[in-house]
Amino acid sequence: MATVNFSVPEKVKKRFNLAFEGRNKSQIIADLMLRAVEEEAVRKRRVKAIDALLSRRGRRPAASQSGVDKARKAGRP
Repeated sequence: MATVNFSVPEKVKKRFNLAFEGRNKSQIIADLMLRAVEEEAVRKRRVKAIDALLSRRGRRPAASQSGVDKARKAGRP
């Protein structure tokens, strides 16, 4: 098990201690850190996907208004 030292505002520490009184705070912090790691991985995948879509945007020709109108009409029942 590793030890991690970091500083937080006293107000945050007090609120955390009140919210999780009687619980294993080390486990709670570890769970929060893992969740943050997972959320960062999701964020990076989203950024990569958006970048891929945007990079294709300049290589595809723009649709004409008549093409858009035709596609709209074709999609209607």
